[in-house]
Amino acid sequence: MTANTRIIEKTPSAYGYPLLIKHLLHFPTVYTPQKEIVYRDKARYDYYEFFRRISRLASGLSALGVKPGDVVAVLDWDSHRYLECYFAVPMLGAVLHTVNIRLSPAQILYTMNHAGDTVVLVHEDFLPMLEGIKDELKTVRRWILLKDDDTQSNTSVPVDVEYEQLLAKGSDHYDFDDFDENSMATLFYTTGTTGDPKGVYFSHRQLFMHTMMLSAALGSYHAQGRFRSNDVYMPLTPMFHVHAWGLPYVATFLGVKQVYPGRYEPDAILRLVDKEKVTFSHCVPTILHMLLQSLVAKEVDLSKWKLLIGGSAFPRGLAKAALEAGIDITTGYGMSETCPVLSLALLKPDELDADLDWQVHVRTSTGLPAPLVDLHVVGPDMKDVTPDGRTTGEIVVRAPWLTQGYYENPEASEDLWRGGYMHTGDVACIDSEGYIRITDRLKDVIKSGGEWISSLELESVISEHPGVGEAAVVGRPDDRWGERPVALVVPSGGMRDGALKADLHKFLKKASAQGRISKWAVPDEIKVVEAIPKTSVGKIDKKLIRLQTVA
Repeated sequence: MTANTRIIEKTPSAYGYPLLIKHLLHFPTVYTPQKEIVYRDKARYDYYEFFRRISRLASGLSALGVKPGDVVAVLDWDSHRYLECYFAVPMLGAVLHTVNIRLSPAQILYTMNHAGDTVVLVHEDFLPMLEGIKDELKTVRRWILLKDDDTQSNTSVPVDVEYEQLLAKGSDHYDFDDFDENSMATLFYTTGTTGDPKGVYFSHRQLFMHTMMLSAALGSYHAQGRFRSNDVYMPLTPMFHVHAWGLPYVATFLGVKQVYPGRYEPDAILRLVDKEKVTFSHCVPTILHMLLQSLVAKEVDLSKWKLLIGGSAFPRGLAKAALEAGIDITTGYGMSETCPVLSLALLKPDELDADLDWQVHVRTSTGLPAPLVDLHVVGPDMKDVTPDGRTTGEIVVRAPWLTQGYYENPEASEDLWRGGYMHTGDVACIDSEGYIRITDRLKDVIKSGGEWISSLELESVISEHPGVGEAAVVGRPDDRWGERPVALVVPSGGMRDGALKADLHKFLKKASAQGRISKWAVPDEIKVVEAIPKTSVGKIDKKLIRLQTVA
């Protein structure tokens, strides 16, 4: 950094305007205060009331002793309450810990103790789980109960107050202080494919910058999947996972109507889309597959629905099915450590009228780096690979919103940031147009006979077979070739197991003859299964699949 820059002189009375989450609320209360925030059929109110409820929650938490720097945990389904916590807790200067409710009780216990949670807001559905670990929680001193109705909850968890009762005692106007924009705002934990889950944290400034970037990236360019103030938003990525990809902050900043679905039930979600006229959502491919398999999907109009897909590779077969159903799909890429968005698969203006196959090719790619993202695909020497669409390397990045480390884990933090760039662990290539395409995770690429086989590319090709609903590919140790690919497929369309295996082998050999995959990539073994194991956030769990396959 140069020492010869001219630093601006600050007038003593000038306001520095720190980039704090509270400032995201200024515009919607002026521009669209009448827009609604909806929770299933349980709650409905406008932005004026939303701001009042944030104030009441903040004053209620303060009355319970929450101070700046304290960690407040939330265990809830996607709800209006969660959205209120997204704002009220960080605006107090406290840290919001979004607890992954799909981890095992032992992992939840570890994350809550590691985070140092002092106050816990918990939905009654999770009380039985907490009853088994509450005596081992070392720092928790207050419990707030979240309920969807007036029924009595019998529990040994020492509840201090029910959420709505807490708000009823609070003030409609809370004076939120200014503080350093680099203060920690949120904390959550990765799913922990090896060892204990790792804590990832973000500041007010980082969340503010990520919100500004996404607002511009999704609303300003002449491409598909636009997200603007006239949309109706509903998240289908859990709010405990990377701030639901940051979209609730964007939705609130834009002042759009917001719909929160609670527990994910495909039929109920589709009926909410129809009833509330939802136009923009985001989810992992697994959720999209479940929605398209629902009989309700054939009863509702999906032609005005825009879906941002991320979290794992987007199979071309599934993408084509979504487009044929009228859904406007876009792929996004990122990871827990990146807040998360790093790139978006935006069609360029001259591609908007391209044929279906080309659009599927682009829309399922990793896409173009998002604004302000310094992204490179590099070899082991950290030099950029040739942008020829074939040469692969690891994605490394810099951006204003990347986590600066793992919480209280300096060794893993240094490994993440070695060389001054964040290392994603994703193998990719980049073409002459700037489009990135992830070919695999470093840990998932299959090394067979001296050739690297992309499990993601093979899964995508398999998904195009009409008899396949879902697919996963892993490498299995092989004495002769090092590793060989094994494919797990969930059938669709009623084809018998044996017939499906035989037909799929022919299908993949044809794809190999066409040059779409290597002949080495055709699996020696195809297993027809009822379901493919998933992680707590809906991704294919290849670690578990490898364990089961090897066994």
